[in-house]
Amino acid sequence: MNELMSWQECESKYIRKVSPDPERRRSIKELAIKRWNFIKTISVNDDNISFIFDDYYEVIKELLVALMLQHGMRSKNHQCLFTFFAREYDYEAEVNMIKQMSFLRNRLEYYGEAVNPNYFKQNSKNFEAIIKLLIKQIK
Repeated sequence: MNELMSWQECESKYIRKVSPDPERRRSIKELAIKRWNFIKTISVNDDNISFIFDDYYEVIKELLVALMLQHGMRSKNHQCLFTFFAREYDYEAEVNMIKQMSFLRNRLEYYGEAVNPNYFKQNSKNFEAIIKLLIKQIK
């Protein structure tokens, strides 16, 4: 699995400072929570696991965007969201899970590789825990 992009590279190429915008942060957080609540209403089966996994990734990504906005920053790529989270918070296992999710999501989106149902079943509680953790961090 790829290492995190360096913070220096993120800052120089992909991160920009933004003015605090509590309304935008709140809106992004609320939409992520609505998506998360929707996911939980879907009955999981082998035919839809990849799509549900993709939505879990989107929820986490959206929450990372809101968290970064809370710090007055915006990122042009997902990798810098992960680097930011690793740099600002001490959640190594969670960062590694998010990186793994990103890799699998890219395999799904760009190569049509379905998510392994066993992987999803073994890790869905971790996805939920990461979402709860991120929600708590966003004020």
